[in-house]
Amino acid sequence: MRETGNAAIQAPAAKVAPATAGARPYHHGDLSRALVAAGRRILESEGPSALSLRAVAREAGVSPAAPYHHFKDKSELLDAVAEEGWHELGAAIATGRAAAANPRAALTEIGVAYVSFARKNPALYRLMYHAACDREMMPDHAKTQDSGWGHVAEALVEAGADPTNEREMQLAQIAAWCNAHGVAEMAGFKEFEPLKEAMGGEEAFVRGLLNHVGIFARPRALLD
Repeated sequence: MRETGNAAIQAPAAKVAPATAGARPYHHGDLSRALVAAGRRILESEGPSALSLRAVAREAGVSPAAPYHHFKDKSELLDAVAEEGWHELGAAIATGRAAAANPRAALTEIGVAYVSFARKNPALYRLMYHAACDREMMPDHAKTQDSGWGHVAEALVEAGADPTNEREMQLAQIAAWCNAHGVAEMAGFKEFEPLKEAMGGEEAFVRGLLNHVGIFARPRALLD
């Protein structure tokens, strides 16, 4: 069941318990996953500047040399952490879409899921876009059919978009993503607090914003 109210947007991300000194060493097969999890803990608690292969090794409870079996440098580690973020965002969007009562509502619920992810995982969310700033907006795996990007396209078609009009589909898809991204960037502004309170919380505020933005309110009109 989808959460409602302010908690759905602002609840803190689940934390992975740090390794302890007496923990059993990681097997080779899951060390990469453990290092990425350690990287996320450092990212959210201390920020990207604190991330290094040595710091991640210490957090994961392995030798300083161990991370180099999986990542040649900090950049590769950051890419791996960002990749996990894209997968999690895609899963959140899929869940939001599935919970919608109808195709038109699915576009709004996708936006709510996007904003909720961004608000719960602020450092990870920033890293995802920072890692893509000098490349394509998102890596190839984030544009597959079962990704968040893919779910946006499918939801647009179900709401009435013409899938044969490739250019307009692309524009609508980008517009939908940008709308959610913009709301995520501004949802925390203090000046909106009175309106949030009057509407019953941040989720209601976010849903109201998305319902008033063209692509979520009138997707067919944008594609005619």
